[in-house]
Amino acid sequence: MRPIGDAAGVYDDAQRCLRAVRSRDARFDGWFFTAVLTTGIYCRPSCPATPPKASNMRFYPSAASAQRGGYRACKRCRPDASPGSPEWNARADVVARAMRLIADGVIEREGVSGLAGRLGYSTRQLQRHLNAELGAGPLAIARAQRAQTARLLIETTSLPLAATALAAGFASVRSFNATVREVFAASPGELRRRALRSSPPATPGTLRLRLAFRRPLCPDNLFGHLAATAVPGIEEWRDGWYRRTLRLPHGDAIVALSPRRDHIACRLSLGDLRDLAVAIARCRWLLDLDADPVAVDEQLARDPRLAPLVTGAAGRRVPRTVDPAELAVRAVLGQQVSTAAARTHAARLVRAHGDAIEDPGGGLTHLFPDPAALAGLDPATLALPHARRTTLTTLVAALASDEIDLSPATAWSEARRRLAALPGFGPWTVEVIAMRALGDPDAFPAGDLGVVRAAASLGLPGAPAALASASAAWRPWRAYAVQHLWATGDHAVNRLPAAR
Repeated sequence: MRPIGDAAGVYDDAQRCLRAVRSRDARFDGWFFTAVLTTGIYCRPSCPATPPKASNMRFYPSAASAQRGGYRACKRCRPDASPGSPEWNARADVVARAMRLIADGVIEREGVSGLAGRLGYSTRQLQRHLNAELGAGPLAIARAQRAQTARLLIETTSLPLAATALAAGFASVRSFNATVREVFAASPGELRRRALRSSPPATPGTLRLRLAFRRPLCPDNLFGHLAATAVPGIEEWRDGWYRRTLRLPHGDAIVALSPRRDHIACRLSLGDLRDLAVAIARCRWLLDLDADPVAVDEQLARDPRLAPLVTGAAGRRVPRTVDPAELAVRAVLGQQVSTAAARTHAARLVRAHGDAIEDPGGGLTHLFPDPAALAGLDPATLALPHARRTTLTTLVAALASDEIDLSPATAWSEARRRLAALPGFGPWTVEVIAMRALGDPDAFPAGDLGVVRAAASLGLPGAPAALASASAAWRPWRAYAVQHLWATGDHAVNRLPAAR
C-alpha cells in the first residue's frame, strides 16, 4: 500500500487509513491524521502507541481540522511536526498554492484577504475550497502552523514566553497560552520545563532543529548539487554542512543543513524569530522534504531502462531554491556555460549588488541581491555576451515590476508562458526554472546536454522532441527522472561532498 491520489481520497478511505495506522506506516505521515475518541488526542499514522479500536478512530486531512474537531496533539508522536502532505508541492491548483503561501507566512503578514488576493479569489471562495478539501479554513490552518512555531520556540530557545508569543505570530499572550494549552494539553511553561530535562535551550536567534522527511532519501545529488553550484559569499559547504544566507520577511538569516539517517539536521541563526516558520518552510522546499519518494520511485521504475537507476538510488529528491527570483537569475547566468563559470558570474553580482551580512561561523558575506537591487545594474558591467545581458536585464525588470511572479501564488502554466515570452528564454531555461524554482515535479528540460547523453546511453531517443515523447511514461514525475539521468554522469553535482 502506498499514498497515491488526492489527499481527500486518502483520509476518506477508512480501510486504507486503518491499514496504515495498524502497520505504523510512516509513509502516510502528513497525508492524514488519526483522532482517538476515547482520549481526545490526534496522532500521525506511525504513532508507536497501540492502535485503538477502529470504532474509536476518526480520520482528518490536516492537523488544523483535527484541532478544529477538539483534539489535542499526541505527546509521543508529535503529529504537528510530521512531514507536510506531498500533495501541496505536487499540484498547482488553488488549494495547493494556498497551502504553499500559508507555509510561507502570507496570512501572518497580509491576512486572509491578502492570501485570497494573491490567488485571484474572493475570501469566501478560498474559504470554501480549503474547507472542502482540508476540513479547515485558512485561519485554522495558519493557527496550527503558529502553534507548531510556538512549540519550537518554547522548547529550543530561552526566549521569554511573552516574547515567544509575539515571535510565533500571536496577537496576545492570552491567545498564545490558550492555543498552546488547547493543542498540546500543556501550558507553555510546562512544555519548556519538560524540554529542559532533555537538553538546554539555545540562545535567542540560534536554533537546532530536526527536519523530518519520508524515507527513503538519497542525499548524494541533493547536497552534491547544492555544494557544487554554491555561489561564493551566499553559499558554502563546510564541515559536512551546506550553509547559506536567507532573505526573510523580517530580516536575514543563516542556515546550515546536513543529512542524517532519519532527518535533516538544521541550524538556524535568525535576525528575527518571527521568521522561524518561513525559514523552515523554505528549507523544506529547498530539499524537497515533503516529497513522496515511494510513489515517485514506483512510477519511474516501471520503465525497465530507468529501473536500475531508481533501485540503486531510491529516494532521489529535486534540489530546489529558497528564492525563486534568485534561481531565475542564476539560470540565465548558467546558459551555455560551465558550472564554474556560472558560479563566477553569480559571485560578481553578489559582491557588486548584494547586501553585506556577518557570519561569525564561516565564510558567508552577502545576501543574494533582490530584483529591485538588480534593476538598476549597468549592462556594460556584465562580463556576458550582449544577447545574454539583454536576457538578464529584461528578466530582472520583469521580476522587479511583478510582471513575472514566480511565487507559489502563480500557476505553473502561467509562469512558463510569461518566461517563454522573454528574449533569450528557450525551453531549457524555462524548464530549469519550472523544476527548481516553481517546483513542478513534471518539469523536463529535454534538450539539456546531460539529459540527452544519459538518455542515449540507456537506449532512449536523443532528439529533444522524441525524448520528450518517450518520457510520457514517467509523468507526473519527470523532474525526478532528470535527477536519475543526470546522476549517470561523472560530475561533482552527483556526489555527496566530503567534509572540509
